[in-house]
Amino acid sequence: MPQNRPTTPVRADRPLVHPAVARAGAYAWRLIGIGIVGWALLKLLTVLWVLVLAGAIAMLLGRALDPVASRLRSRGVPRAAVAAMTLFGFLAVMAGIFSLLVPAIVDEFSDLGPTLENAVDDVEDWLVEDSPFDISRQDIDDFRDETSDRLSTTLESQSGTVVSGTVVAFEVITGIVLALVTTFFVLKDGDRFGEWTLTFLPEDRRPLARRLAAKSWQTLGGYLKGSATLGVIEGIIIGTTVWLVGGALAVPVAVITFFAAFLPFAGAVLAGAVAVLVTLVTAGFTPAVIVLVVAVLVQQFDNDLLAPLVFGKNLELHPLVVLAAIVGGSTLFGAFGAILAVPITAMTINVIADWRAHNRELEAEGRTAPAGASGAAGGSGDDGDVPPDPDEPAPEPATG
Repeated sequence: MPQNRPTTPVRADRPLVHPAVARAGAYAWRLIGIGIVGWALLKLLTVLWVLVLAGAIAMLLGRALDPVASRLRSRGVPRAAVAAMTLFGFLAVMAGIFSLLVPAIVDEFSDLGPTLENAVDDVEDWLVEDSPFDISRQDIDDFRDETSDRLSTTLESQSGTVVSGTVVAFEVITGIVLALVTTFFVLKDGDRFGEWTLTFLPEDRRPLARRLAAKSWQTLGGYLKGSATLGVIEGIIIGTTVWLVGGALAVPVAVITFFAAFLPFAGAVLAGAVAVLVTLVTAGFTPAVIVLVVAVLVQQFDNDLLAPLVFGKNLELHPLVVLAAIVGGSTLFGAFGAILAVPITAMTINVIADWRAHNRELEAEGRTAPAGASGAAGGSGDDGDVPPDPDEPAPEPATG
């Protein structure tokens, strides 16, 4: 008869899987849950993009008009009157500016499209006939067809039907009306709404939340002021250069350059390309090269010298951060996402930095930061250990 071998008893306290695997699995499930919630939020924002657009425009207008509204409130003007005077005054000023500029430049803008089209045709002719590259006319036609197909694809809605121009126009008009109404209430009750929101937080968290909200509001104002300042400078210099070298459409080029300043990097490239192409068709090759050199020099001058002075250290972002923000925003929310990506990124980075500064102030005073504050702010601990296992039970307090 075979002899029975003794079996080694299994220790009851021995884990079934390695602790590192258990910890990784616990975090993986949590990350999956966070990812699902984030995906659902993105889908919701996409569906409600009209409301999101209206809210974003209202925040930008409210921040731009806040200095005027604050000065009126400090003089005892009622809140409703302050909001109405500020908003309608802004609309009246914009209407006056457009009434003066539009008649003078509407003809030039009507010529801008054909001028750019002729410039593109000239570039295509050079690529096919005179360039050192082996490019045929058929390659150019195929590229145009492919670009047209991709543009049509981007205009398709989630249901697969092409969004009509009437629907887009209706949504844009609805968004503008909602934005103006929201801006009125932001100017009238923005600070009150902020204080009401703080009531949902614990008493000890409200000073920090108030501080972070003020920091984000200050960051947004600095971004708008800096972008407008750089846009005015760049528009004047590039538009004047186009006019001096004998190019036409200098005013439309200056206007496009001003608005392009609110889209870092991509806006500068777009405005420079428009200026060079317009000059190429209306003045010739040599003036176009002069405009190209001036545009590059102006961009370098603004980025290296003016931007740090205008924006300040609190708004300095690394070019890679700006580029990643623009690409991510445009991928998720299109052109509006690209425009809003940089200010939102700057606000987020400055809020996190201020949060960490608050924690350091508490530590310097010998007090303990609120629970979870340092972890949410990305605070740096002294030990730098791996976070505890979320499934591991907390240690029992020592007795005696």
